[in-house]
Amino acid sequence: MDTTNLIMWSAVAPVPLLSAMTVLLLLSMLLVLLVSSPTAALRIGFVSTTLTVAMSVYMLTIFDNDFAGIQLYENYQNFAFNYSVGVDGANILFIPLTAILTLLALIYTLTTRRSTDRIQIACLLGYEAILIGAFSSMNAMQFWIWCVLELVPLVLITYRTGSGQNKRWVVALLMQHWGSGLLMVFAGFMLLAFSIMGPADVLSFDWIMLSENEKPLQYGTLIFFLLLFGFAIRMPLFPFHGWLPVLAEQGSVASVGIFLVGLKLGVYAAIRFILPTVPEIAEEWTWFVLTLGLIGIFYGALLALMQVNIRRLLAFAVISHTGMLVIGIFDFNKYGMEGSILLSIAYGLATAGMLFSIGMIYKRTHTAYISRLGGMYDVSAAIAILFVISALSTMVMPGTPGFDGAHLLIEGTIKGHGWLVSIAILIGNVLAAALLLRAFQQIFIASPKRFQGPFVYKTNTSTDPSPRNERIIATVICSLLIGIGFHTSPWVDMIDQNVEHRRELHKIDYGTHYIDKDSMHLETKDYEK
Repeated sequence: MDTTNLIMWSAVAPVPLLSAMTVLLLLSMLLVLLVSSPTAALRIGFVSTTLTVAMSVYMLTIFDNDFAGIQLYENYQNFAFNYSVGVDGANILFIPLTAILTLLALIYTLTTRRSTDRIQIACLLGYEAILIGAFSSMNAMQFWIWCVLELVPLVLITYRTGSGQNKRWVVALLMQHWGSGLLMVFAGFMLLAFSIMGPADVLSFDWIMLSENEKPLQYGTLIFFLLLFGFAIRMPLFPFHGWLPVLAEQGSVASVGIFLVGLKLGVYAAIRFILPTVPEIAEEWTWFVLTLGLIGIFYGALLALMQVNIRRLLAFAVISHTGMLVIGIFDFNKYGMEGSILLSIAYGLATAGMLFSIGMIYKRTHTAYISRLGGMYDVSAAIAILFVISALSTMVMPGTPGFDGAHLLIEGTIKGHGWLVSIAILIGNVLAAALLLRAFQQIFIASPKRFQGPFVYKTNTSTDPSPRNERIIATVICSLLIGIGFHTSPWVDMIDQNVEHRRELHKIDYGTHYIDKDSMHLETKDYEK
């Protein structure tokens, strides 16, 4: 293991920051379950999530864009298990995104009847701890264990607070899909670890050892497809998407809002565990992944145009966006990779904003059917502004983070796959823009086709905290989207830190590409010229 490409946590931070965030949230979850007062549980939840946001922001301030390697690295060996965490350009932005959306989800619960539900609060805290632990994992099996644990809070929240009538069926469908995906990923990790283990070596799932391996893999193709299909269920990538529209329609808005970050865990896993470990196989099967991505873009957009339920519409929009992200990952150049990561952050934040706005509308109207909605701008301008700015962010409009992310992705796709694929991506994005603009017009501008009861709470007075909390959510998300959109360079520099400074490290010539295994990027020979 090359330790010159590591910065230990003790060199830059007073505490092991990544583990401290996870432990803080897990302890807060236990305290919430132990206290009997709902007010005390809420205070514990807000204190712990606010501290986590502050710690994640501090992490961004001490992150060195000029260092090529893993930072804030922690490694603890305990018997046969190796616990290791760290951050680099691939995962640094997902952690603060998780922290911010969890805090907003907790604020959102104040606008519902679930604000006194200690189980709901504990599940949100546990969910955040699990996602931060997974995003920061530098050990394949450790990452897998966190993904298994993620099912616990998600199932509990869906079963307890879901808005659908068939919660047991939704949970069973989720377990069926995720269970098969987790089994495939487990098998892929085991095959990978055994393949690189020498006669005198100890079985290791350490990511650095896996990515530095230069031995030919006996079952490389099988490992690639096990990991690809397992992560594709999590993204979700067509045709492994069947569970997402059902969960979006019948699940809890608070859980789905943070779960959007969990979806990006599948995209991140492909970047972290596929490209560095089986680069030759990934390049060989690029055409297959490219085909799934293109089908997913148009399938998701066209199915979204056919939906009458706004939650299902957003779910199919996410499926369409996932196709774009996967193509960017398999562009095999730094521009596509940077674009995919930046778009993952932008889409996660923007889609959460739209889901929160739809949840606020559902609270007033008790319906998610587009034909029964209308005139909502007159009810709450904050909700309307939150929806339209979030929608514009997914349309890659100038002034939003999606704009620069999409341009990077398109540039990478032109270099990697040519103009035709890039044009197809742009057409798919136009379709997604059309469906979101149409939804905004029907929900907020047009008159409702059928009257569905009063659109305004009778308790919507100066003593009701709900409008204030809704404005807080709208202000935070819109400010982040616009602020990041007009000042994207620092975030691109963070993503790029493990690209530019490792160009000469661990490069292996594979046909038409240079594969930089440390940075998980593939650069063309033309770049060197």
